[in-house]
Amino acid sequence: MLTVYLGTSEFAAIVLGALAGTAHRPALVITRPDRPRGRGRRLQSPPVAQTARELGLELAQPTTVNDDVGRSVIAAAAPDALVVCAFGALIKEPLLSEHEILNVHPSLLPRWRGAAPIERAMIAGDERTGVSIMRLTAGLDSGPVALTAPEPILAHDTYGTLSPRLAELGARLLIEALDVGLRDLRFTEQHEAGATYADKLTAEDRILDPAGAAACDLERRVRALTPHIGAGVLLDDGERLGVLAATARSAIGGDPGAGELSFSGGAVLLGCAGDTTLRLDVVQPPGRRAMDAAAYLRGRAR
Repeated sequence: MLTVYLGTSEFAAIVLGALAGTAHRPALVITRPDRPRGRGRRLQSPPVAQTARELGLELAQPTTVNDDVGRSVIAAAAPDALVVCAFGALIKEPLLSEHEILNVHPSLLPRWRGAAPIERAMIAGDERTGVSIMRLTAGLDSGPVALTAPEPILAHDTYGTLSPRLAELGARLLIEALDVGLRDLRFTEQHEAGATYADKLTAEDRILDPAGAAACDLERRVRALTPHIGAGVLLDDGERLGVLAATARSAIGGDPGAGELSFSGGAVLLGCAGDTTLRLDVVQPPGRRAMDAAAYLRGRAR
């Protein structure tokens, strides 16, 4: 089947790499324009652009796919179907009606529709998530679903370990769907009663709130935001101490109270709601590299 692939993120790049090795190798890859990143604000290509170049795939980076220029680029490839995966931009009419469009979405729809399904599933404490292959429609991830497959969220998972597993699973499901063919795929409408929404992550989501949440909730948040976004706790001087790994436990004698930080006893401890404590195991001080708590404490003592 002749495909055009639309994707942007590292997740989408993994799926693209698998798809390129099949009979459904994309005739064209569409991704977002290069953007300035990092302290130097140098232009960097999205992961999908880098992967497409490595694989020798034709690449386009239009400002939008919804205007006449973007749509004409896609139409020139004469695809049988468009494949969308973590593209990061809305696809609107008339493009929606001009092509058959499959979307690779990393959740078990209708749970966790929206921009941050992997992180929201982890933060919520879901025991499993998965991938859905759906037909893209005008609604937010509300189109009919053809294939789904579950994936457990393990106790030690971070975003960095779970996301690649879901990408590999999504690639397998996508290839299966394309092998079956759009005419023979069976689509099932989603049940609106079970819909939940994975809102885009904000700066507030990155700040650990020990006075308002138990340590186990904050530990999940740390794992869900590591390593790509990063969680952190605010220090007394207003600076943000990044937290890359943490361990939750019940509070014991000498632990700090809820909302308080302790730097004594060879550990960095955050008192949390519900008489619980979060031990900060790997931290990142402002403007410095990540380090274990012992190294951080040695630096504070100087």
